Amino acid sequence: MPAPQNDQPDVLNLLDDLIAKARKAGADAADAVLFDSASVSLSQRLGNPEKLERSESGDLGLRVFIGKRQAIVSSTDRSAEALAALVERAVAMARVVPEDPFTGLADPEQLARSLPALDILDPEEPATDVLIERARRAEEAALAVAGVTNSEGADSGWSRSTIAIAASNGFAGSYGVSRQSLSASVLAGTGTGMERDYDYDSKVYGSDLRDAAEIGREAGERAVRRLNPRRMKGCKVPVVFDPRVSRGLLGHLTGAISGPGIARGTSFLKDKMGERIFADSVTIVDDPHVKRGLRSRPFDAEGVEVTRRTLIEDGRLTTWLLDLRSARQLGLTTTGHAARGTSGPPGPAPANVYMAAGKRSRADILAEIKDGFYVTDLMGMGVNGVTGDYSRGAGGFWIENGEITFPVNEMTIAGNLKEMFLNMEPADDLELRFGMDAPTVRIDGMTIAGL
Repeated sequence: MPAPQNDQPDVLNLLDDLIAKARKAGADAADAVLFDSASVSLSQRLGNPEKLERSESGDLGLRVFIGKRQAIVSSTDRSAEALAALVERAVAMARVVPEDPFTGLADPEQLARSLPALDILDPEEPATDVLIERARRAEEAALAVAGVTNSEGADSGWSRSTIAIAASNGFAGSYGVSRQSLSASVLAGTGTGMERDYDYDSKVYGSDLRDAAEIGREAGERAVRRLNPRRMKGCKVPVVFDPRVSRGLLGHLTGAISGPGIARGTSFLKDKMGERIFADSVTIVDDPHVKRGLRSRPFDAEGVEVTRRTLIEDGRLTTWLLDLRSARQLGLTTTGHAARGTSGPPGPAPANVYMAAGKRSRADILAEIKDGFYVTDLMGMGVNGVTGDYSRGAGGFWIENGEITFPVNEMTIAGNLKEMFLNMEPADDLELRFGMDAPTVRIDGMTIAGL
């Protein structure tokens, strides 16, 4: 099988050589992964620099198979002596570990054969002055908002990584990714009445970042809007999730349809394949081929071809998220969702996931609500993946007669994800920004209470 095109021949030659040494030492099969990365992070507070750091790192991992036994060893040292020792340790470990009937490399026909053009690497590293200027403009714009009284700072950053994978089944591929980010966090009010809020953005290309002043201004305005919050009495009302928190609901879904949990029987969706688990109006997509997508990838961590998949189609669950091992446990075929580091085996992880926009506007969804809770912040991790029980601390605004009115905080919202999914309605305001995105979402019948 011809390997995917790549622009990192030296890196792939290193991995191919490592695999050849492992085979010579007694391994039946092997694969290797490599990560090289560089990053710059900068923070300032009240106009003064607090941190400017640059880091560079490199790590590689070797996985060897002897029969149905596997072992994984990683190293940051790429000297000939260190790599020879790496191979020796990995093979020795693989001889003594227990057998795993589901382990092994991909079949050749499952492998990616070419790299799609995803445009996920910005070739230009921003100058430090550019990062400083972004942070300065964001913080100044936030502090200029009337009612903002203090700053927790602004952070600006850049990173670039190379990912390379090679295996004895003939696969060899590499690609580069980059990120640029900017955030601002400020306080409004005084004394015990202070409130905090933030805004941020992250993109592959720095030129695609939102304007720094816009990010700062939004952080400041959000903080001011939260002043003088109230607490509401317990009741059952519609809860509306702002887009910056509604995307977290997708994380609960992808966790619940991950292959290992399904194979173990520890997911609340374990017996729901093919069934309607959302309202008919809901469609959820996983797309690894989004141009300039933050989670885009040309192949998965086992060299398997990746493709766009509809996870939820007209409310029905259509697929699990599978790597090779979990697919074999379930008697299925991998969906190309494997992800891994250098020191552990692969496991499923989503790519760019989004809930398709609904048909009604946010204003229309709110208009029908006499009393409700508009959630902009969630706290705590009170989600049970086995039962679907959901309980989170929350803050946001009260809805009265279809309008967002006064701020509320120190609340809890509770329900069960099975009922929440079925009662979910998305608005039409989807924006693809973070690699896991949803529009404004309304869920009826949730329980709320003051903390």
